[in-house]
Amino acid sequence: MSPEDVYKLGMLARLEITPGEIDDVVAKLTDIVAMVDQLQAVDTDGVVPMAHPLDRSQRLREDEVTEEDRRALYQQSAAAVERGLYLVPKVIE
Repeated sequence: MSPEDVYKLGMLARLEITPGEIDDVVAKLTDIVAMVDQLQAVDTDGVVPMAHPLDRSQRLREDEVTEEDRRALYQQSAAAVERGLYLVPKVIE
C-alpha cells in the first residue's frame, strides 16, 4: 500500500492520520493485506463449513415464556393507539 492509499482510506473512514503516523499505518495495513492473501491461498475445496469448532450439540433451554405481557401498560403512555398498534404522524409524503 502506498501512503496515498492510506491517506485516501483514512479520509473515507473519517480517520485523522497525521503525516508522522502514515508510515506505521502503511506497514500495519500491508501486513494485514498480506495475511488475508495468505489465508485466501489455502485450498479449502472439500472442507465442510463448521457452525461450531467443537463436535458437540448445543445445550438448549426450554422454550417457555418468561415475561408477562405488558403491552396494555406500555400503550397507556402512547399519544395514539389503534387495535394494539402505535399510531405516529406521517413523515414521508
